[in-house]
Amino acid sequence: MAKFITLFSYSADAAKAMIHHPSDRATAATELVESLGGSVEAFYWMQGRYDGLLISDLPDTVSAAALSVAVASTGALVDMETHVLFDHDEQSAIVAAAKTALDAYTPPN
Repeated sequence: MAKFITLFSYSADAAKAMIHHPSDRATAATELVESLGGSVEAFYWMQGRYDGLLISDLPDTVSAAALSVAVASTGALVDMETHVLFDHDEQSAIVAAAKTALDAYTPPN
C-alpha cells in the first residue's frame, strides 16, 4: 500500500449543504477510500488555503487518481491536491536512485 495526502476545499454549495443538512464527512471519506481497497489514517478540517486533509493508504496511484476523479466529478470540492508520501526507507531509495541518475545525466551547457 502507498500512503497519500489529499488536501481539499469544499465548494460554496457543498458548505451550504453541510450547514443545512449536517453529515459525517469522515465516514463518507472512509467509505470512499475503502471502496478502492484502502484505509484512512486521518481526516481533518483545517483553516487556511484548504478546508481539510485526508491521509490514506491506497493500493496504488491508479486508486488515488480514481478517488480524485470520483470526488471531483461531484462538484463538491473546488480545490483538491493528492500527493504520495514517502517513508524513511523510500527516501533513502530515492536519494540512491537520484545519485545513479545524476551520474548518468549531462546538463545543458
